[in-house]
Amino acid sequence: MTVLAAAIALVGSLFFALGAALQQFEAVGSAKPGLLALLRRPRWLAGGASILAGGGLHIVALGLGPLTIVQPMGVASLLFALPIAAALHGRRPSRRELSAAAVVAAGLIGLVLLVPPSAGPTYLSPTGLATLLAVAGVAAVLLWAGSKVASPAGRAALLATSAGVLYGATATLMRVVVDGSWNWWYLLALPVPALLALMLLQRAYAVGHFGVSFASLQIADPLTAVAFGALLLGEPLPSGLLPVAAAALTAVGTVALARTSPLENH
Repeated sequence: MTVLAAAIALVGSLFFALGAALQQFEAVGSAKPGLLALLRRPRWLAGGASILAGGGLHIVALGLGPLTIVQPMGVASLLFALPIAAALHGRRPSRRELSAAAVVAAGLIGLVLLVPPSAGPTYLSPTGLATLLAVAGVAAVLLWAGSKVASPAGRAALLATSAGVLYGATATLMRVVVDGSWNWWYLLALPVPALLALMLLQRAYAVGHFGVSFASLQIADPLTAVAFGALLLGEPLPSGLLPVAAAALTAVGTVALARTSPLENH
């Protein structure tokens, strides 16, 4: 079952990578990369369906195998996404891009696997929910504002990080809804950060630096969820030097990706 779980998770990461590459291709080729305009593009919608399929396969894999096997397979989407996106734009990914992506993936796998498992059901009070949304919202706005004065690569990274923060908040709230005690209006709050994250991510993709956008998203999403889990849900944090080393590795890889050539439409 463990081998089957790893295989399903790997296929899921391929679907996720394909979906992200398709959406980036449409966003970077659009004069108006707004969500309403992109919703009218069949290829962008196909990318969304592919991402949903990848997420579904990931959930199936988690039901069949241990987290320590399934999560690293999910991180592989970064290594799949760059060649797919480059092919869509009519070029090959450089060794520098792939090497930087591999460094990010290695660091992110380390961070994911070093997070201690949570024990027991989760609970988030209404005040905690308001705090979650407020902190995520303020952080997202600050990152969005910073992107206005950043270089193209920095803009892509900041916008994608902003989206990742909101996706991390969404994941935290989803965990509460699935596992804990909650009020019906938690369900009404759930789509808000997710939709805002989707809009910001398309803006990040439109800049053209797909590698740094996707890497920033892959880093910000789980780290935000871990931080909110610790601050609001009382979940444990990793300790020691290994998490610091893994974080440094992801940072080095992301900076290297930011210095690679942007993807452009031909």
